[in-house]
Amino acid sequence: MKLALIGGGGVRAPEFVRGALAFAANLDLQELWLMDIQAERLNIIAPLCQEVAGSHFRVIATQNLDEALRGASMIVTTIRAGLEQGRVLDERIALKHNVIGQETTGPGGFAMAMRSVPALMDVAARAEVLAPTAWTFNFTNPAGLVAQTLHMAGYRRIVGICDSANTAQHEVAAWLKVDNDAVKTEVFGLNHLSWARQAMVNGRDVLPEVLAEDAFVQATHLRFFGGPFVRRMGMFLNEYLFYYYLRDVALSRLQDEEITRGEEVQMLNQQLFESLRGLSPKDAFATYDAYNRRRSASYMAAAEADEALREARSNPSQDVTPVHQQQTVGGYAGVALRTGLALTQNRPLRIGLNVPNGTSINGMRPDDVVEVTCEVDGSGIHPIYIGDIPESHYLLMRAIKHYERLAAEAILKHDKMIAVEAMAAHPLVGSYPLAETLVNEYIAAHKLEGWH
Repeated sequence: MKLALIGGGGVRAPEFVRGALAFAANLDLQELWLMDIQAERLNIIAPLCQEVAGSHFRVIATQNLDEALRGASMIVTTIRAGLEQGRVLDERIALKHNVIGQETTGPGGFAMAMRSVPALMDVAARAEVLAPTAWTFNFTNPAGLVAQTLHMAGYRRIVGICDSANTAQHEVAAWLKVDNDAVKTEVFGLNHLSWARQAMVNGRDVLPEVLAEDAFVQATHLRFFGGPFVRRMGMFLNEYLFYYYLRDVALSRLQDEEITRGEEVQMLNQQLFESLRGLSPKDAFATYDAYNRRRSASYMAAAEADEALREARSNPSQDVTPVHQQQTVGGYAGVALRTGLALTQNRPLRIGLNVPNGTSINGMRPDDVVEVTCEVDGSGIHPIYIGDIPESHYLLMRAIKHYERLAAEAILKHDKMIAVEAMAAHPLVGSYPLAETLVNEYIAAHKLEGWH
């Protein structure tokens, strides 16, 4: 089997290969192609990936998209159009106008999609010609909006993947000390806007009892919200709901930070690539693993209610335990490859994905891309039936989906008027003059062409 990783010069590529090792034999993985337009980064990252792969499969680096896609059985897209500086601009422009500046949530996510979708449309179009039977698993943020746009453009073999879609399963399994697959969760919502309403173990829903334990709440990102709020909601909350449920707190903390998360990642990545130059792959791994620990430890540090912990985790030099439970093999590689294995070899799997709703969540359109628990096998991807959901959850979902569909239309048409309408529809913006200012500044800052 040939697997193509588009964005293969990114810092997560070696971790992706580590995940791929767990599935190499079952998938008969023979070649992993790393495609990236950044030659220098690709030349540094590719040898690390081959060191991880060993003799299990070949790692081939290329800057040619067609070479990477031709004959691929699976495609994973994880690109960053505009590189780290693009993210810095996305976050800073929003914060300048007193709006939450976050990579995927609100204006920053829209700006990233404006850059990412055209590049991913290119990949999807070439994949239809060069790898027509391949499934594409997209990890590029904002994953839900990207998947929605590509589906609206007519590309059907696209699945949005995200680590956080399955966090509830991993956290409950770790807490109860059982295998991940022993926990059957029911997740519904949108990417970075989802809830787990059930966690079945041996036929019994254990979610109410684990949520009742303060120690469980404090051990997970649920501590961002506090035990009383979590128990009032009665569900496991996606961490990005922090930006909605505690909007004023989130904005205040982000504005108080000396540097944004984008600036922090930019600094860490620059240090990483400078440190890796000239090192042999074997010698490079200590540096690479230290980078991963530092970056993971500071993830969503601003959401910490405890000021001392927030300060410690905001400092990337601190070796603080990451927020996420890293029990599942390979992170997003595991999500993509487990799903690919289920599809290609009819190995039934239950997992959270971003796919068209169909008849899963009542009140959502069939072609609304939602984040939902799916049953996957050789016959395809089947969202489980969720039915009715609480009104507050539904109204927030509908508001964000209305924004996403407008944003997708704007991006496909390069239409500024629709873009302004989309931005104004987002609950974190809610103003047409502000939306117009944001759209114009993003187009100018990123030198986006063709918008009218």
